[in-house]
Amino acid sequence: MSSRIIYNWADIYSQQLKSGQDYGQLSLTYSIWLLAENLLAEDKDYAHHNKMRDDQGRAFNRHGGIWLLELNKFDASRIETEDQRWLKFFKDGEQLNDTALPDWMSTQEMKQAMNTLTTFSEKEQQYYQYQARQEYLREQRSIQLELELTNRALLQERLEKEAAQRSEMLALQEKQAALIEIEQLKAQLAAKNH
Repeated sequence: MSSRIIYNWADIYSQQLKSGQDYGQLSLTYSIWLLAENLLAEDKDYAHHNKMRDDQGRAFNRHGGIWLLELNKFDASRIETEDQRWLKFFKDGEQLNDTALPDWMSTQEMKQAMNTLTTFSEKEQQYYQYQARQEYLREQRSIQLELELTNRALLQERLEKEAAQRSEMLALQEKQAALIEIEQLKAQLAAKNH
């Protein structure tokens, strides 16, 4: 995970420049990671600001850094700062009731964040409802096609049986006509011979 985090920061940082642009145009780049799982188990702090430094702790450059926020470790009984307010929102926002928000959510920014979360949740629910409906329609169409194919196969089988029965009937009628003709010829021959 740590390699992925560094790679993503470096990728964002390097994408600032187009071909031929001067390195002096590079801006500060911060990568902020909200982690549901603990990455640094041995460290009790929930917030970690990482920068590129040498062995003496001197910053190699001042072009930003990587913030790791381990939400599992964040546990504030009292919300005192904006940072804590946002972390609590990221950690517990999904469980909040947008009609009865706790006091720590009383700021305009938090109300707007909750409104955005609710909108996303509703859109997500609508999306899943839409997907479920599409899946239902696909299943129904598959069933309908299967029935049509089965009905066609049954109809084809019935038509083939009827055609075979007609062929048998014609063959039988031809055989009976031939037998009648033979009997007539025998009768004519017998009459000639008498």
